Amino acid sequence: MNIIMRNRLWSFGFRSTIMLYFVLLIVLPIIGIYSQSLHLGWTPFWDSVTDPLAWKAVLLTIKLSVIAALINVVLGTMIGWVLIRYRFPGRRILNSLVDLPFALPTAVGGLMILLLLGPNSFVGNLADKLGFEIVFHEPAIIIAMVFVTFPFVIRGVQPLLEELDKSEEEASYTLGASRARTFFQVIFPSMLPGIISGAMLAFSRALAEFGAVVLVAGNIPGKTLIASVYIFGEIESDNAQGAAAVSVLLLTLSFLILGAVNYVQSRRHGK
Repeated sequence: MNIIMRNRLWSFGFRSTIMLYFVLLIVLPIIGIYSQSLHLGWTPFWDSVTDPLAWKAVLLTIKLSVIAALINVVLGTMIGWVLIRYRFPGRRILNSLVDLPFALPTAVGGLMILLLLGPNSFVGNLADKLGFEIVFHEPAIIIAMVFVTFPFVIRGVQPLLEELDKSEEEASYTLGASRARTFFQVIFPSMLPGIISGAMLAFSRALAEFGAVVLVAGNIPGKTLIASVYIFGEIESDNAQGAAAVSVLLLTLSFLILGAVNYVQSRRHGK
């Protein structure tokens, strides 16, 4: 009986610790952002989110995040396919490097982009001769977003490819289907949940990116100023309510995306 009681007490203490951790580090900060954004009332909140600079920053962030997510869908699907279906020297090293954006400080990623594509670099000079610029314009922001969200689609696709029953693929070939038809009718539907969930996570992550973007965007209001940098500027200007109001927009959108990801994953597992 004493052992049972000790186990129950230990289990209760463990659950309580986890819940306390969850409440302190996640729930309370989220409640704080919503309450800060609305503590002056609805009118100041609405004025903050409809401010022309804030609205342009949010719309620009959404647009560029969508573009970065779509690029990741194409690149991530191809890279995930190659890493699972082919064996070649250096494959394990490349597979481990996929997670580098998760481990690398995002500011370092931004500095890398600045050094590789900036005005004084070979690529930057070549782009300047061709009549367009990369750094301090939208292309640099997209590149930074793609870099920090690079692993999501790849890691979403890989387990699905590993679980794929090859007998279905072989049966398709046996029945005379071409490689392209087999891919789109047999393989691609199995990969689709991972592609969708990875793309949505990449989009959500790109919405909030700051460290890599702030170094390469130029941060020109109305042109290259994205939402996270706008929020930082509002904090620097001692306008916490305005920063919180824009943060609420991004946070709410991230919640909707998280719900959609959970729905896709539950459908994948048949729950």
